[in-house]
Amino acid sequence: MDHTDIKFDTKVQYLKYRVLSEVGRNAWEGTLTEKLLDIPKMIVPGKEPTMRCCVYKERAILGERVRIAMGGDRSNPNVIEVVDIACDGCPSAGYEVSDSCRSCLSHRCEAACKRGAIYFDHNHTAHIDKSKCVECGMCAQVCPFSAIVNRKRPCQSACKINAISFDDDDAAIIDNEKCISCGACVYQCPFGAITDKSFILDVIDMIKYSDNNRKYQVYAVVAPSISSQFTHAKLGQVVTGLKKLGFYKVTEAALGADMVAKAESKELAEKEFLTSSCCPAFVSYIKKSFPDLVPFVSHNLSPMATVAAYIKSRKPDAKVVFIGPCTAKKMEVQLDSVKPYVDSAITFEELQAMFSSRDIDLNELEESELSGASYFGRIFAHCGGLAEAVVEGLKEQGLEDFELNAISCDGIEECRKVLLKKSKNALKENFIEGMACIGGCIGGAGCVTHDARNRILVDKHSKAATEKTILGAIADAEI
Repeated sequence: MDHTDIKFDTKVQYLKYRVLSEVGRNAWEGTLTEKLLDIPKMIVPGKEPTMRCCVYKERAILGERVRIAMGGDRSNPNVIEVVDIACDGCPSAGYEVSDSCRSCLSHRCEAACKRGAIYFDHNHTAHIDKSKCVECGMCAQVCPFSAIVNRKRPCQSACKINAISFDDDDAAIIDNEKCISCGACVYQCPFGAITDKSFILDVIDMIKYSDNNRKYQVYAVVAPSISSQFTHAKLGQVVTGLKKLGFYKVTEAALGADMVAKAESKELAEKEFLTSSCCPAFVSYIKKSFPDLVPFVSHNLSPMATVAAYIKSRKPDAKVVFIGPCTAKKMEVQLDSVKPYVDSAITFEELQAMFSSRDIDLNELEESELSGASYFGRIFAHCGGLAEAVVEGLKEQGLEDFELNAISCDGIEECRKVLLKKSKNALKENFIEGMACIGGCIGGAGCVTHDARNRILVDKHSKAATEKTILGAIADAEI
């Protein structure tokens, strides 16, 4: 397959895909060990660099990307890693005085600074003493020329929970005690210096062993947002592509969402207040930043884990791989409550690389059906979908007497505001749908594309199942 036929949002994603593809290709062929050092040279074959100051540094960074594509630092429990040698392109973070400073006499910036961090040279030009500055931004607010600017790094701006700081060499450091593995920094880093570990080698090994020994079958559980990805082909062709990769059966995570909608709506009616448990980054955020609210988190597993548990209850020897838009799912599968059901998780980015590693051209394939879930299970993919499904779940179970007053949080900042209200007993709503990514799962860091049409495509896919109720989808479930 011609790599240029595949469209990504950024060249960073494209580079990541190239590395994953080559690692995957050699893993299938059993040549990864002997060709490990050749992969950077295959991607940058000439003597001239394409992205960095010199070809040697470029290949060194690619070598690090290969390591992360193979699972990264297994001693680091976080799935988000920093490539230190790639993290040198951004300016030092914080407020700085730009060339727009007019050396005025009013010195409003000095008066606004409560830390004494503003000083002036002999030309009355302002400067900031970084050892005193606390990044409050008051000086920038009062400058009449807007001469003081915030050089905040993209990763810092993307991380809404302040989990990123910098070492003495200005390389990013991730605080695992705060990080919720949402991947926002991964998608926003313009140098690809922050990335998520890949577990495609684990998935390839599962499939190869299954093919050779026939001792178990490998199931692919796909997130409903898959309908907004791989737009260069039809969804049915993607399903066929998964089977061609070696997956025995492709199951909708949306079926698990139907099961969750049924159970969670009933739990809500019994407890009278609940926060959702579907987004692992949101749940992790509650545990780390609002521990007093943990008892309010739904006791139901996520749709991924729920449908995986259903599969293994009928096929105990099966292996289950989740495929979706979410880097936080890679953390969720490590939880003791989830580990027995889900064997690995990969993103849509990694799935595209796996297709290429086997030279699978989706456009040449016939279509296979992807069915089993209701409209309400599939709309979990975007913010507001879960709340709508809970309404339906209450209705179908005869629990309409419970008056639902839901609030859907679009992004972690909205989640924080609502959780703060709840922690102060100032929230009037009785159900919180928390989505860490803007837009919900359709905005996940592991998406191939983050297009405005993603929600439209998911809704179109969801409406194709409107003839099914939540309870009907569960009753008709087949593995």
